[in-house]
Amino acid sequence: MSGQLCVPVVLAVEAPDRLVAESLLSAIQRQARLTDSVICFYSGGKDSAVTLDLCARHFQAVHVVFMYQVPGLSFQEEILAWAESRYGVEIYRIPHFELSDFYRVGVYCKPDPSLPKVVVSDIYAHVRQAFDCHWIAAGERAKDSIVRNAMIKRSGSIDQKRGRFYPLAYWSKEAVLRYIAAHRLRVSPESKVLGHSFRSLAGKDIAAIKRHYPQDYDKIAQAFPEIGAALAREAMYGEDEVPKRHG
Repeated sequence: MSGQLCVPVVLAVEAPDRLVAESLLSAIQRQARLTDSVICFYSGGKDSAVTLDLCARHFQAVHVVFMYQVPGLSFQEEILAWAESRYGVEIYRIPHFELSDFYRVGVYCKPDPSLPKVVVSDIYAHVRQAFDCHWIAAGERAKDSIVRNAMIKRSGSIDQKRGRFYPLAYWSKEAVLRYIAAHRLRVSPESKVLGHSFRSLAGKDIAAIKRHYPQDYDKIAQAFPEIGAALAREAMYGEDEVPKRHG
């Protein structure tokens, strides 16, 4: 279910305003009949919350996908349950593609080089087949990083080659926060602790999870038995990755 999307040039103008995203989505909806349904990757974070809400307003069917590092973490299930109730969807939970590398090389666990390597394009192919839907909405913003700025500058709001589009491509963080407040959206509860949704096994994040969500830390430790090494590194090096002086 591909098809070319024709979007007015004005959509490429850098304007951190919801009208840009809504114009983009309306143009897609108007000019490509096959995109009455869309796949939306959702993390529970700020950008994905706004992306999902926009998709729900502009498409007849929204297939929501959540990628986990460890299944069943309480703070993630809390926001997933809220989104399922608000939008009347069943969120498709799948392992994050990065887990294949974690388990192959042994990141805080025993390595298993026999496991196949999974990349993000494999995930895209899987969900497209599962939902019989081609277009994927993603929450990347040009102002997130140099890498994302270059990516969006190269493809524009719509990446025809990858079958992805970015409703928030030219939004600022402030615009995202204003939209969340105006529409009373929720973000994942751990964001208040981490500053973002849970997305890595970095020592700083794991230490915060252990303090605020000890039962979830135990689940992480079951999946990654050597995760204590991340805590030890955080205690020794901290954010600057240089040894701290004690005493």
